[in-house]
Amino acid sequence: MVYVTRGLVETLLRLASEAEPDDVTISLAVTPAGELPDTDLPDETPVFTDFYLPSAGASVKAVFGVDLGTPAGQTQGRFVSHPEGYMGVSKTDDLHEVIFVGIPPWDIDAFGAFDRAGQAQDVTILDIEPPEKYPQ
Repeated sequence: MVYVTRGLVETLLRLASEAEPDDVTISLAVTPAGELPDTDLPDETPVFTDFYLPSAGASVKAVFGVDLGTPAGQTQGRFVSHPEGYMGVSKTDDLHEVIFVGIPPWDIDAFGAFDRAGQAQDVTILDIEPPEKYPQ
């Protein structure tokens, strides 16, 4: 089972819709359920709550080939959009532990999760808001 917040799903689908006909690839991070309000999940359960904008650090990456927009080793998942409508993992997708896929019409019913082998995963969308995080 893969857990994700409704707000994150809606944001990812909106970004994919705005990028259409281009596709998007967005790195995703988790928060342990114990740090989230009103969940009945075990404290250590990972819940996808945050994303890193794909354009952050793009100019440095273009010149030096280094992605400064996403902290190394801090993302456990990836969202990819398939504007052509394929609900699955393609050979050109950037693979991760969990790959979320969105397709038109860009709604909750057009959203799924897969493991890096391309096997569909059950997704539970949680109606919770993650706590605000501030730089340390």
